[in-house]
Amino acid sequence: MIANVILFVGLAVVGGLGSSWYMIEKGASLTTIRSGPWVAWKSAGRADADPYTRAHFLRRGMLPVSSSLATTFQATADSDGKTLYSSCDYLIEGQEPSASFWSLAVFDDTGQLIPNPGERYAFNSANVMRSANGQIDIRLARSARPGNWLPTGGAGRISLLFTLEEPRSSAEDGRVLQLPTIRRLACR
Repeated sequence: MIANVILFVGLAVVGGLGSSWYMIEKGASLTTIRSGPWVAWKSAGRADADPYTRAHFLRRGMLPVSSSLATTFQATADSDGKTLYSSCDYLIEGQEPSASFWSLAVFDDTGQLIPNPGERYAFNSANVMRSANGQIDIRLARSARPGNWLPTGGAGRISLLFTLEEPRSSAEDGRVLQLPTIRRLACR
């Protein structure tokens, strides 16, 4: 009898801690917006943020911009679900998002900008070169590439932050938000 109680309490504690970790680390449809590999926290930076959102940013030591002003999407995997690594080349392509301003930056797995001699860390709606059909295509690679290229150095795991200021569509209000795809081209 006592063994059953101990087992039950142990399972309850492990299950509670595991589900809390998952909600803080990954989120769920109640707390996040997903578009392909991109994930944004719905109430980031707001006074009425849920406890999981607050814990998510507290754990990372980040101070998010209020989601009422901007939406920041993070990707740690490509569009096929494979983890992003600096040893691989990627193509980020798609229609330019409908927003007043946007920026895309690449970070190492500790959330730091990746040092590089060209001091190139991000592209935004003001400085990106667009293709003839108006699409954006940005390449991530260790060595220089023509066009819109962001260096990844030898950072190991990488993540992307795609910030949309005053987005003109949102999954929250039922309108579809299309974000660029992240396609792995090659790995070394």
